[in-house]
Amino acid sequence: MQGLGTGAAALAFGTRPALATPPQTSAPTPTNTAQPPASTAPFFTPAEHAFLQAACERIFPQDESGPGAIALGMPQFIEQQMATPWAQGQTWYMQGPHISGPANLGYQLPYTPQQIYRLGIAGTQHWVQTQHNAAFEALPPAVQDAVLNALEQNATTFENLPSAMFFEQLRSDTLEGAFADPLHGGNRHLAGWKMMNFPGARADYMEWVDRYATPYPYGPVSITGQTG
Repeated sequence: MQGLGTGAAALAFGTRPALATPPQTSAPTPTNTAQPPASTAPFFTPAEHAFLQAACERIFPQDESGPGAIALGMPQFIEQQMATPWAQGQTWYMQGPHISGPANLGYQLPYTPQQIYRLGIAGTQHWVQTQHNAAFEALPPAVQDAVLNALEQNATTFENLPSAMFFEQLRSDTLEGAFADPLHGGNRHLAGWKMMNFPGARADYMEWVDRYATPYPYGPVSITGQTG
């Protein structure tokens, strides 16, 4: 495992990572996120889950607009996705050669989402322990933000996995967990949709589509009929 490259240590004092538009090189979007059986064993270990909670909360913190990642259940959303064929790489082509190329060619790495998380969390914790003698979740928020910025700036690699790829997977999955239907584990109490004034899975919404200046007067409804 390589450490942060030259100049990367300076990123440890940066600012909160920007929530930029996901690059074309991120892993494919899940096509099957059905809720796994209740008996499914957790994918993330307790230590990995502690990292996940802390990192998701820094990417999507609580503020005046609404709850943050932990309250919205985003770590649970990501955990639930790890039990799907998407996370195991069963729904997309995974054979080589894996050659770096233009962004318009899409995802070109040999790692499944499960492997991206396993390598990325372990690699990040190793670097943080080396630099700060503490686990990521034990760092002050400003230092956590600096670490995430370093990952986003592709400051290192984890067994040939670019840190920027791990950060983008984590960032995009966190945001999906905020605004996906609660059936998939996140958007707890429909709070993500409430922040956007999004109607959810209402069967009858057409009469409001063109009313841009009129606030939608009804709360959201989930696929399963949950209201908020």
